[in-house]
Parts: sequence; structure tokens; C-alpha cells
Amino acid sequence: MSDTTDHTSFDLAIVGGGMVGNALGCAAADAGFEVCVIEARAPLTEWPAEEVDLRVSALSRASQRVLENLGVWQRMQALRVSPYTDMHVWDAWGDGHIHFNAAEIGQPNLGHIVENRVTQLALWEHLGRFPNVTRLCPARIVDLQTGPAPLLILEDGSRLHASLIIGADGRDSRVRQLAAIATRGWEYDQHAIVGTITVQRHHQFTAWQRFMPSGPLAFLPIDDGRCSIVWSTRPDLAEGMMAMQDADFCAALSEASDGVLGEVTGVGPRGLFPLRLGHAETYIRQGVALVGDAAHAIHPLAGQGVNLGFLDAASLVEVLIEARDAGRNIASEATLRRYERARKGANLGMLAAMDLFKRFFSNDILPLKLARSLGLSLADHSGPLKHLIIMRAMGLAGERPTLAR
Repeated sequence: MSDTTDHTSFDLAIVGGGMVGNALGCAAADAGFEVCVIEARAPLTEWPAEEVDLRVSALSRASQRVLENLGVWQRMQALRVSPYTDMHVWDAWGDGHIHFNAAEIGQPNLGHIVENRVTQLALWEHLGRFPNVTRLCPARIVDLQTGPAPLLILEDGSRLHASLIIGADGRDSRVRQLAAIATRGWEYDQHAIVGTITVQRHHQFTAWQRFMPSGPLAFLPIDDGRCSIVWSTRPDLAEGMMAMQDADFCAALSEASDGVLGEVTGVGPRGLFPLRLGHAETYIRQGVALVGDAAHAIHPLAGQGVNLGFLDAASLVEVLIEARDAGRNIASEATLRRYERARKGANLGMLAAMDLFKRFFSNDILPLKLARSLGLSLADHSGPLKHLIIMRAMGLAGERPTLAR
């Protein structure tokens, strides 16, 4: 579907109609900017209610507040969001473990497990309600021009002018490539298997994560008693498990989870995704900005990817509003540098922390096994430090853009 328009010129042209791109579009439209959102894939508008999307996200409280302030959280709740009150993390070796509980910091929950399609649909629908938004879908860009007069050229030959072009088109961002923005990073020696499982015992609204030498396994609670899994492991093991019959896969999953929820009794379709770390050397060019996975790709072990992206979107819109209201050029390097300063350091810190966690826990070296087992147990009894970890993970500590408050 494409919205009819006579426009070829916009304040913002957002390439990528995923969760982060759509959130950015809603926030910018609500602020009065003329917005065009360009998405390569046709939007999913409905699905069988009993099926759970292969891809889910653990949305933090900060992300929830962004979505509430955008006016889409209620729609998401009607579709399906699954709150979790606890998180239990343990090591496959030794007795080290840590348990987080929302009541410890006076919160009703630690966050929500939400299917990516739920968030994307709610935002896409909301975008369609703004008269100052044009949605082009499906549509692909083939070229762009940076500088003082940014230009996008689409596959059908259309030419779109925008004061600012925003790349929200994922970790293989075409905008980033065309803007000649380099990235640093590496492939992980892990692939992630995702899917939805049925378990013998109720998940108790707890996110369960076990660290093994080959990689972490997470059981994420769905409100009907099922769990979504993210099993990160060596590529050869992942390929072998993807080829297993369902019964054999369930047995392997029961063993890998240490039977924490009893036997795994059923599994739906499975997906496989290679993992890598990536970080753009700069988030900006004159007339171009990157948000979300286009700027940074992170290991999924703490589920922080989309949460970082929502904060990118909220910060960028806040900077653009300030520049416009002060009569400054919204696409100047000076304006966009304010956005980069607000987000790059925080994102880089989270990428580094998750990379360190991955390396610390995904190995079989005895001194490290001893250290991490002791470290988990000490953290579990650390009181204020443990509470700070929870607050950080929920996005309730540190500086936050207005939309996230």
C-alpha cells in the first residue's frame, strides 16, 4: 500500500518502516514535521491470534513510555503484550545465579515481552492517521544525495527531496552504505535460534536465561503460558538443531534449559539469525542521520537492541524540534551533532558491555567459570548495586529524552 500524495518534498524522509522508523515518524509528525516513510516490505496487517511472531523484543519501561507518549501502547495491549515481573539468570557451571524482582524497586513489572509485529503494526496504523505523513510501501531506494539539498531516488524512478534523510533500515542499512558511512565490528561465532515453545510448568511471568559455554539460552514469557526462545549457540550446533525433528529439538531444549520449566512439550516454527556486532563510525552526514540498527547492531543476550533504537528516535526528534523552534537548520551538521553526542556514547557503552558479557560467559576457561559464578552470586546479594542494574536495564536511570519520561 502507498498513501496518495502530491508531495515530492518533505522535512524528513525516513527510510525503513520498522519499529524504530515508525516510532520516529509518529513522533516527528506529532511535532508538525512533514514526513515520508519509505518501507521495502508490504506491511503485515493481520495474523492468526494463536500464533506468536518468531521475533519478539523485551521492551523496557523507557520504551513503554515512548510508546505511551506516542499514543500506541493501548493498541499494543489489545493485540498482545506480556509483562514479566522477574528475571532469573544462572550459569551452566557452578552455583552462580542472580534473581531480579520488580517489587524490589517498587515497580509492577520489569518490562514486557512483545512481538515485533505487534509494535510495528500499532505504529504503522498510527502513522496513517497523520495528514502530514506519506507512507510509501513497498518502495525501495536506489540512490541518495547528501549535502545541503538531500535527495532520494526510488526504484521506480521517483525523486524525493527532504531536508533530512534518516536511515532506519536495519543493520544492513542501504542509507548508511549510500552515505559512505563506515562501520566497525565483527561476526560473532554464534547464530540465534528463535521460536515459540510449550513447557510443562508455567513460566511464572519470569524471564529465564542460562549461560552455557556455547552461548546463552533465554525463555521469555508469553501471557498464555508459552515461552519465546532465543538460543544463541555455535553456527554448527545451530544448523544441526534447526535440522532436528520437533521431538528431538524439544528434548535438546529441555536438557539445555536444565529442566527449569520441566519438559519442553511443543515447538512452533523456528528461525535462525547470524549474530554480529556493528557500530557506525558516525551517525550523521550533512542531511543524513542514522537510528536504531542502522547505527548499531548488538548481541541479543540482554534484549537491548530495539530499546536503544527507541531512545535514538526520541533523542533525534527532540533535537530537531529544538533546532526548528530556534530557527536553525534541522539538517545542519551542528544540529545533527547534538543528536550524535546524546546517543553515541550511551550506545557504544551498551555494545561494549554486551560484548564483554558474551565473551565472559560463552567460554569454558576454568578461572573465568569460577569468577563468573562468584560474580553472579555476589551481585545477587549486592543490594543497591543490584537495584541500579535493574534500573539501568529498565531505562529508568541516567539521562532520558522527553518522550521516554
